[in-house]
Amino acid sequence: MFISLIGLPGSGKSTVGRQLARRLQLPYADADQVLERRIGCPIREFFEREGEEAFRDVEEQVLDELTREPGVLSTGGGAVLRATNRQRLHERGKVVYLKSTPEELMRRLRHDTQRPLLQVSDPLQRLRELHTTRDPLYRETAHFVIDIGRPSVATLVNMIVMQLELAGVVPQQD
Repeated sequence: MFISLIGLPGSGKSTVGRQLARRLQLPYADADQVLERRIGCPIREFFEREGEEAFRDVEEQVLDELTREPGVLSTGGGAVLRATNRQRLHERGKVVYLKSTPEELMRRLRHDTQRPLLQVSDPLQRLRELHTTRDPLYRETAHFVIDIGRPSVATLVNMIVMQLELAGVVPQQD
């Protein structure tokens, strides 16, 4: 079984992914961590030095490898920008879109300096632009959409597991 989490930066993909993997007793991978090991530097540095296209090339290779094995995968926020990635994620497992509003994400990310796409003069406007561009791609890729709002990580994991159980992807848990 392969489950991937998609969504905008700050939507909780890594935090929820780790807990979901633990709950389902599956291996966990964070695509951004694997990418950083592969490129040998922080994503932000690679992004600035090589550009977004080069980054997306490496990301596509990493996602291809990571989607071949059972587990839970947290993707980078822009993983859905390439049609190849959307298709692989959708066909190779179940995809959960952790959906949030740009305003809610801004509240979570206001002190984060590690996200290259948000290092701009108006990060809220940038999040709104990202949401406008990516929300249709997330929806196209996803099997399940979970509106994250403000519930705890444990509640989000329970919501995802419940959806997976109802869809027959995982057996009912007691």
